[in-house]
Amino acid sequence: MLITSCSRILSRGIVPICRLSKMPSSDMAKFREVFKKAEKIVVLTGAGVSAESGVPTFRGSGGLWRTYKSQDLATPDAFYRDPSLVWEFYHYRREVMCTKKPNAAHVAIAESQALIRGKGREMTVVTQNIDELHHAAGTQDVIELHGSLFRTLCIKCGDTRANRDSPICEALRGKGAPDRDTKASNIPEEQLPHCQKCKGLLRPSVVWFGEMLDDDILLKAHKAIGECDLCLVVGTSSVVYPAAMFAPQVAARGVAVAEFNMEVTPTTQQFGFHFQGPCGELLPIALSPY
Repeated sequence: MLITSCSRILSRGIVPICRLSKMPSSDMAKFREVFKKAEKIVVLTGAGVSAESGVPTFRGSGGLWRTYKSQDLATPDAFYRDPSLVWEFYHYRREVMCTKKPNAAHVAIAESQALIRGKGREMTVVTQNIDELHHAAGTQDVIELHGSLFRTLCIKCGDTRANRDSPICEALRGKGAPDRDTKASNIPEEQLPHCQKCKGLLRPSVVWFGEMLDDDILLKAHKAIGECDLCLVVGTSSVVYPAAMFAPQVAARGVAVAEFNMEVTPTTQQFGFHFQGPCGELLPIALSPY
């Protein structure tokens, strides 16, 4: 049964995923005709895109770090209760990302954006991912709804800045192993990452569960969504709010929406196009200029 309505959720929230049967893919040639004519395109991306680069999602069956789900650690309460444990988790994720590269889907989006902008049209990428693989592929002006693994936020003065140090602090070197039998390192707070300006404790600059999205970033996303004449939903199960409402809002305006995903999602039947399979195989075909 499809989810057809939801209450308005302002913080980052999740609704249950509906298990739907496989649907036949839409007509790719028909989509490409729509794509070639669109003037303002929005591409919404989620964890499925990065999963094809080997990035752990920490969701679903077996998606644990040690014995924890991401929701157990990606919260303000978890950080204030045990900043060492949370930093171990994020240190591990940062180190993993240093070994990952953009896949064919990231590259197809970046190359398509460059070609489209060169012709005076527009393509805006709005992502739920925090891994910066779109940046690495060459995509410009990415709207990162949930922040970045490679930015830090001071909990004392609010300073945010890019940080690609590996390790981010010496006390975390060699820490963060994901095996369930690994013991917590219990690093003293004074040895964890601290602010260069005020010496306050740093946290990852990502939007945790229960937190509000940045108003300016959300405004940019809403503006792009409200003005687009084509929307692509790529590698996301459409269950994390408020991003889950973006594509349905576009479809409600009568604007074409194309979904590229490994599985049918709760909102699939609201969209004009559905292509089921690996994004790294589908997008190079869908976005090819030829």
